[in-house]
Amino acid sequence: MRFPALDDALRRQRLTPPEGRVSMVLDTDTYNEIDDQFAVVYSLLSPEKLDVQALYAAPFLNDRCESPADGMEKSHEEILRLLSRLDRDPGGLVFRGATRYLGSWDTPVESDAARDLIDRALASREEPLYVVAVGAITNVASAILLEPRIIERIVVVWLGGHALHWPHTFEFNLKQDPSAARVILDSGVPFIHVGCVGVTSHLTTTVPELERYVKGRGAIGDYLVEIFRGYHDDHRAWAKEIWDMAAVAWLVDPKMVSGHIVPSPVLTNDLKWGSAPDRHPIFDALLVDRNRIFRDFFDKLEARAKA
Repeated sequence: MRFPALDDALRRQRLTPPEGRVSMVLDTDTYNEIDDQFAVVYSLLSPEKLDVQALYAAPFLNDRCESPADGMEKSHEEILRLLSRLDRDPGGLVFRGATRYLGSWDTPVESDAARDLIDRALASREEPLYVVAVGAITNVASAILLEPRIIERIVVVWLGGHALHWPHTFEFNLKQDPSAARVILDSGVPFIHVGCVGVTSHLTTTVPELERYVKGRGAIGDYLVEIFRGYHDDHRAWAKEIWDMAAVAWLVDPKMVSGHIVPSPVLTNDLKWGSAPDRHPIFDALLVDRNRIFRDFFDKLEARAKA
């Protein structure tokens, strides 16, 4: 597979946080656990910075579903539940994604989500389309394989894998579809990498904090607290990572996610990061500001409830 060669100066420009309002789509395995829901809501509560044009349901497989296709369908249903509690019309906004993972790195999976991403990426606009992905990155990789030209028109922000210094990257989003991850890393698409362990693993909250600042803030606030409480039986000294909000936060306010530009790593067969100094550059997040992110989320939820 041949991918368009991006001008290095253009790629580096797109690795810096954008100024002003941007167009974005969010690709999410929403029912996988409970952090995707917070990311979806955070995106939709940030219209001053984010024009959310589409929400894509991504496949996943764990004990909450029977297959990647079932996981995708459950994620689609969860997106609709969130929009209902936000009083948002889902028409033209929500798309089903892949029903399976990539069989190999050059075999895309057709889906409404992949085709919609291609159409939106190729639509006439001055600035790139930002593709925020917080699950297995099958839909995005498939779109690139189906129409490689889109790498000239998009920036991918992915919450996937662990920190580049971590001894392995056996992380849920990445390990489900390593072939899709390799497409993102190898295609040269402008790429913002937000790792899990070592980067966003301190982006945690607790039942008491959410009951204080989220509960009672409309139907959506009550729902977020409900699913958070239900995720674990014992809440004493228990905090839960809300990883996925970090990918959205990079677009909302660059002060929330700091990092640096480094050569793109190579993903090895044993799911480790391999060093390749001559590879194209990516932006690699190093630290997220936990307090700033949650304060911004709580403030926006409060403002919506009072509106």
